[in-house]
Amino acid sequence: MRDLLAPFVPPAELDDALLASIDVHLTLLIRWNQRMNLSALRTPEAMVERHFGESLFAARHLCPRNALHDLFDLGSGAGFPGLPIKYWAPGLQLTLIESHGKKATFLREVGRALNLTGFSVLNARAEFIPQRASLVTMRAVEHFEQALIAATGLVAPGGRLALLIGEAQRDLALSLLPTGTSSTLPLPSSQARILLTWQGS
Repeated sequence: MRDLLAPFVPPAELDDALLASIDVHLTLLIRWNQRMNLSALRTPEAMVERHFGESLFAARHLCPRNALHDLFDLGSGAGFPGLPIKYWAPGLQLTLIESHGKKATFLREVGRALNLTGFSVLNARAEFIPQRASLVTMRAVEHFEQALIAATGLVAPGGRLALLIGEAQRDLALSLLPTGTSSTLPLPSSQARILLTWQGS
């Protein structure tokens, strides 16, 4: 697994506890994916690289291992990027926001299997959540424009929004975001995907 993740995170930074969490999550994902559509990817290797690798790349650039702030992951689906970021920085207070009931059930099952603390799943739409977080993440979601506007509304003053999106979505995302500063990093092992980070002014 270290070899598969090496393009995204230096192998020396992948400790046994983090890899064990990934292994449990991956096993559940493969099992549940046979009954419901959590991922279009069908091989464990592809899931490790695309889902866990990209999420950990984002984690490494967004927060140190000892981070203690709060993180909202909007439209979590199978738990990406929120859960791997939590594996990277276990002290984070992670809230996964997932409006699909069956996917929310899967996310709770992962949390139970890993005995996660500082972890909750909200089976709700972002528009109806009054709380704010210092870091909000979002990955592949339906209705991108609507979801991005909702995600922006979840960011606390001075907080950050991080998007794992296609390069083709970059200009649209920047046109929808309020005034602030943004930065873009290309994702490893991809010609067309980026990490876009925005912070309000």
